[in-house]
Amino acid sequence: MFKKILIANRGEIACRVARTARAMGIATVAVYSDADRHAAHVQACDEAVYIGGSEPANSYLRIDAIIEAAKQTGAEAIHPGYGFLAENGHFVEACNQAGIKFIGPSAAAMEAMGSKSAAKALMEKAGVPLVPGYHGDNQDPAFLHAQADAISYPVLIKASAGGGGKGMRIVNSSDEFISMLESCQREARSSFSNDHVLIERYVNKPRHIEIQIFGDEHGNYVYLFERDCSVQRRHQKVIEEAPAPGMTEERRRAMGEAAVNAARAVNYVGAGTVEFIAEQDGTFYFMEMNTRLQVEHPVTEMITGYDLVEWQLRIANNEAIPVQQADLAIQGHAIEVRIYAENPDNDFLPSIGQLNHLSFPPHQSFVNAPVRVDSGIREGDSISPFYDPMIAKLIVWGDDREQAIARMRQALLATHIIGLHTNVDFLYRLMCNDAFVNADLDTGLIEKNQASLFPPARPTSSKALATAAVAYLAKHGLKHSRAAKNTATRYVDPWAAADYWRVRQGDGTSITINDGHQDYVLQLQQTAKDQWTLMIDGTAQRLEWEASTLDSATQFDIKLGLDGVLSHAKAVFDGEDLYLYAQEGQLRLQLPDSLAHAADGAEVGGGGLTAPMPGKVINILVKVGDEVKAGDVLLVMEAMKMEHSITADEGGVVEELFFDVGEQVTEGAELIKLSTAD
Repeated sequence: MFKKILIANRGEIACRVARTARAMGIATVAVYSDADRHAAHVQACDEAVYIGGSEPANSYLRIDAIIEAAKQTGAEAIHPGYGFLAENGHFVEACNQAGIKFIGPSAAAMEAMGSKSAAKALMEKAGVPLVPGYHGDNQDPAFLHAQADAISYPVLIKASAGGGGKGMRIVNSSDEFISMLESCQREARSSFSNDHVLIERYVNKPRHIEIQIFGDEHGNYVYLFERDCSVQRRHQKVIEEAPAPGMTEERRRAMGEAAVNAARAVNYVGAGTVEFIAEQDGTFYFMEMNTRLQVEHPVTEMITGYDLVEWQLRIANNEAIPVQQADLAIQGHAIEVRIYAENPDNDFLPSIGQLNHLSFPPHQSFVNAPVRVDSGIREGDSISPFYDPMIAKLIVWGDDREQAIARMRQALLATHIIGLHTNVDFLYRLMCNDAFVNADLDTGLIEKNQASLFPPARPTSSKALATAAVAYLAKHGLKHSRAAKNTATRYVDPWAAADYWRVRQGDGTSITINDGHQDYVLQLQQTAKDQWTLMIDGTAQRLEWEASTLDSATQFDIKLGLDGVLSHAKAVFDGEDLYLYAQEGQLRLQLPDSLAHAADGAEVGGGGLTAPMPGKVINILVKVGDEVKAGDVLLVMEAMKMEHSITADEGGVVEELFFDVGEQVTEGAELIKLSTAD
């Protein structure tokens, strides 16, 4: 077995590989960029080598620097993780020339299956059903447009070298094809340095089902059943589960054997995933093959009990697959969600910033456990604009799908992240959504359930407001409604007693709370030694509480009694923001400090269109003096390899452009100034 391997990746997958390697007695080497100098994966490995700047092109995509790092440290093999160079045949060849084992398939297999177009041609020869479309080499825009018209709309444009939902566009009509093609190709060039695309019919209400396969140097192949990845946004997977709901044994066998036949056709070695689009009646079509380990591999590990990274390492060491197909069986049901730094309520725009507070469910275990957390992020780390904004993968296992869903709901309620926007609440709503719970799955589930997944804001409940008030009191030293419990000794100077008594307190203490939509003014009054009253909107309620400090002086565990009704919550302060975590979900409130803001001046208004997130300007479609109308696309930004169009809110004339193509911009930066009619 290898004595030392280099992990040519970052984040949770690098931490994941390091963990398995350590358990096998293998030393690991991390590589890191400027942005990742203090990252978790650097500390997870035994050694670390600096390879360049924060931009992936200057570090994680530098084949020469990674090969040199392996030579420098004496690494015998390189694990590519997923993304970056994981499916780059040139990288495989460079490893071979340097005498370093690449932990994955051969360059030839990668070329045959890594290109969507080449893979479809191979599948066609093997007799696997294909979605009608064009998969050839002619990339002339007019020709591709004609092909799309012939297929009939809607069609799907896909980057041939794509993955992770990048370089994909749904085109609903002929007149929008060219603009969608150009956008798709720009994203493909940025993400994969390859703008070759294919066109295919867009399947109505499709399910996305993939098969995990393995091959070894001895000609053995197995499939480790399927994963359903139908719940997606922007063609990126949000929820993955195994096995696929409603899958029959006959169809499972047919899809598994088709996947193995595809791997055998190219002498595939290592871990791979064959992805299919399935109609609701079970008819399936080959979509693509990912020649690497997938982000969602943990659900397969949970239902089979095998460590797939260990399999990768052993197969790369010329060992045989440890089991035969007949030995594999499905145990229970597993679900994975991807926790992202993004704002679902703002079109899932990535969120950049520091994680001021981060806590996950307590039982962070591995393959055979009810709850598992895979993450390369720690409290205090920052999400940068250079890489994918995934914070963690949360995985649960249950005896059946119903139990797995229940466990995921509880695990999401126990996931607390403060400092930037995340999709945790959105994932919880998905877990409660009727379509998902009833397994009415297709890739359009999120779009079809907008009303329930993005509900309108509701007034904050009295219980939540009372909990916030109690958190405020606890922060200022009053942790119990019983005065005696706030005193450690029998006698305390009345002027030093932590009972919140104030000279001439009159009607009590006033606390203003804002929920992002309105202000609530609460009145707190101590009517007797151990009796408190809370007044909300003219209604008086009896208040009791007990608060205990958690990890810091700004975190509290609160037991609340409101008119005799008991509840429990966790409260975390982050400056003037207060986050409440309870069985109903999480809530963000603000408790503004009026004294701190007394000298604040009037807010300065902007005079133009601003950047919704940090990123790079990649295309400007207007120039000074151009007249535009509402809805026109003026500029295109890229953040975390995703494109975002900046459109005009109203008509006007372009007065000034503040950035050029290629320049980085910060969130809130003014991009374009328009002069509009009064």
